[in-house]
Amino acid sequence: MEKARVLFVEQAIMPYLKETPMSRIGRYLPQGIQEKGKEIRTFMPRFGNINERRNQLHEVIRLSGMNLIINDTDHPLIIKVASIQQARMQIYFIDNEDFFHRKFTIRDKANKFYPDNDERSVFFSRGVLETVKKLGWGPDIVHCHGWLSALVPLYVKRAYKDNPLFSDAKVVYSVYDDDFSESFRKEFDKKIKLPGITAKDLKYYKDVNYLSLTKAAIDYADAVIIGSEKINPELEAYISTLNKPVLPFQNEETYVDAYNTFYDSLLEK
Repeated sequence: MEKARVLFVEQAIMPYLKETPMSRIGRYLPQGIQEKGKEIRTFMPRFGNINERRNQLHEVIRLSGMNLIINDTDHPLIIKVASIQQARMQIYFIDNEDFFHRKFTIRDKANKFYPDNDERSVFFSRGVLETVKKLGWGPDIVHCHGWLSALVPLYVKRAYKDNPLFSDAKVVYSVYDDDFSESFRKEFDKKIKLPGITAKDLKYYKDVNYLSLTKAAIDYADAVIIGSEKINPELEAYISTLNKPVLPFQNEETYVDAYNTFYDSLLEK
């Protein structure tokens, strides 16, 4: 029997970024799932504060060189890779000079939310899926972590639904306590448009803030995991109304086993 394949779309992975509950899961969940016998691929943004030399990142020429058009502008997609030796695990990094060559992740030195975080989320989500296409590697589960990956459920279920690599994939979205209070810029709905995405889909993305972005990700996902002990109360209430599988928060001792069982239950459906 073929191994089940899990694609991890991560906003943060330690040691590349500082340790947080999300970056710890980004580091240890893929390793744990691989050790359970599944095949994995793991992606994150190549934020500018990741030290390439220390972490031995290098460009994968055969995967780089594509351009993604966002808001009528071409943005070159660069793919880099690094290994976490003790985990026997490779991490793929989505890179672009316009979006990721700055010394901070989501906010600048003055703690100001980057105004182009909207386009960065589009570029990251599309960049992951286009690279997976180029790899010719069809995932059975796509597990998204962090709001920067929140467009992946929409893209898999709409823009990529007829691609045989993604047509049967189950999408899992983890909800964390990664709220932001700012809103995205106007016309975000135009920036995310791709063939297969309808006007009905775009209604979610007219006036976008953390809540609306996350609710849309939840709606397009096949299943939801509560990734933080405490999440936004409005999202908690919203999730309680869902008619889809929801895995409650798991502690550090139980989450790898619980997530693995949760994946298996989705694949059996």
